[in-house]
Amino acid sequence: MKQADLRTERATYSWGPQKIADDRVRFRLWAPDCQSISVQIGDRDLSMQNAGDGWHEIVANGVTPGCEYLFLLPDGSVVPDPASRRQAGDVHGPSVVVDHSAYRWTNSEWQGRPWEQAVVYELHMGTFTAEGTFRAAIEKLHLLSELGITAVEVMPVAQFGGRRGWGYDGTLLFAPHYEYGTPEDMKAFVDAAHGYGIMVFLDVVYNHFGPEGNYIGNYASAFFDPDRQTPWGSAINFSQPAVRDFFIDNALYWLAEFRLDGLRFDAVDHLADNESEVEILVELGQRIRAAFPEREIHLTTEDNRNVTYLHRRESGLLHTAEWNDDFHSVAHVIATGETEGHYKDFVADRWTKLARALAEGYVYQGEISDLTGRPRGEPSADLPPVAFVDFLQNHDQIGNRALGERLTCLTNQEMLKALTSILMLSPQMPLLFMGQEWGETQPFQFFTDFSGELADAVREGRRREFANFSAFNKCESGTDTIPDPNDPGTFRNSKINWHGREEGKGRAWLLFFRELITLRRTHIVPLLGTTGGSAGRILKAQDGAVAVEWQLSETAILRLFANLSDDRREFDSLPRNPLFSCVPADLEVNETSLPPLSVVVALEQESRKA
Repeated sequence: MKQADLRTERATYSWGPQKIADDRVRFRLWAPDCQSISVQIGDRDLSMQNAGDGWHEIVANGVTPGCEYLFLLPDGSVVPDPASRRQAGDVHGPSVVVDHSAYRWTNSEWQGRPWEQAVVYELHMGTFTAEGTFRAAIEKLHLLSELGITAVEVMPVAQFGGRRGWGYDGTLLFAPHYEYGTPEDMKAFVDAAHGYGIMVFLDVVYNHFGPEGNYIGNYASAFFDPDRQTPWGSAINFSQPAVRDFFIDNALYWLAEFRLDGLRFDAVDHLADNESEVEILVELGQRIRAAFPEREIHLTTEDNRNVTYLHRRESGLLHTAEWNDDFHSVAHVIATGETEGHYKDFVADRWTKLARALAEGYVYQGEISDLTGRPRGEPSADLPPVAFVDFLQNHDQIGNRALGERLTCLTNQEMLKALTSILMLSPQMPLLFMGQEWGETQPFQFFTDFSGELADAVREGRRREFANFSAFNKCESGTDTIPDPNDPGTFRNSKINWHGREEGKGRAWLLFFRELITLRRTHIVPLLGTTGGSAGRILKAQDGAVAVEWQLSETAILRLFANLSDDRREFDSLPRNPLFSCVPADLEVNETSLPPLSVVVALEQESRKA
């Protein structure tokens, strides 16, 4: 069966408008708190039928793409469709009927790429270009392709309150944010990326709804769990079948209608689902795998628990990989010397922790966290290296700093080059944050577009969050220096500077990344498809000297040696003909020692000695 046929047969959803014929559309809403619901279509008010189990629906005639509609509640208020495919404007206004079959795909035969080929590039659509739109982003794709990027991961685009924001406070999860463009514009972006051989992943948020424009509680209070809150809002009640359908529909919708190649599930440790026979994360993986058997679909999770059951291969793959924040955290401590906040857990024995992250995935595999005083994680060495997405920078680790500084501004170039070499040439999957490839120094700050009391609460909450950090205790102005998230200037300051890639330092960084990506693609990627678990082994981790090896195949061993200290460090032996060396100018590698801030990588054809 062809891909287009698969998509057409799957395009039936419990939530949202469904085209029945050219001018007939089924409208449907789960509103168990209401006895009656009407849909307003233009100047018509149509009473919906009670379809049982809290559902209200109607098939309306004379409805064509572009028609605007709202739901009328018994109290006289009107609300947008929570499964709106497009908004006429903001989250409070009318929803718009969309015909997804109208778009003509240029790269209709695209089936995706194997996961081991992924070099992931995370971007925020609003700050990736000056215009901040899907169409403008298309014009930059050729530059990513030339660099060797094979996947872009787009931060959440689901419609959120206001004009600007990170996207993690979305309230209309099926509608691309109107400031970025229309659904057709988003499809054009995905289509163009596929033309360059680039996969497109989307970050989705299923653990809460944003504070503005979420009307679901007005007619479906059972959608939320009254006994539990997340750090960002009311928790979702996944024990309700209609609620589960909402999120499963959403995942299938993005993958089918926009032909995305994968999803990244945000903060899944806040998706509590203890009462269901099948956990929602498991069901999501199962349903997605069943729906797209012929396509390469890749699912990643962000999960502070450091669990492994979602990513095991032996019983059928559910989720492809986990964002490994442990790697970032210990690398950041080494690079910057920072010890506050969540970095506290990565200060002691940092060299062993870095080596463990490289060899085994998680740093914390059941050990007690100094930060919480509780055990965290479970053994992960038996997962393959490709089950982990590693990064030095991402939206969280830059933007959740008080001032949004990039690692480029927090450490020296030699240290950053050494850590970048480790990131790109280890067998875990590398992720870059937009602009990292040319050493971008523009900050990526936390920005929103709220007003009134909500804006005040966000601003003051941000300042309270950092009030105890030493950087603000030492300066006279204290937390007043933290940018106001609602100031449009905070958003503008977070746009990347594309001119930086043409400057001297920018060009040098681009050449460095191209070299690393080429080496990875040529020598390492061909071996990763069959690399199994327990592949990594720590050879040395002491006083800045770190050495790790991975058995990538029966005969191929990848070895990495790094000296991240300020003095020369000894090793038992170093490869004579390395695949790659990163050594500061005027310093040399000898047979048994590395100079400061140096990395050597070798790929050798031999079996690991017992």
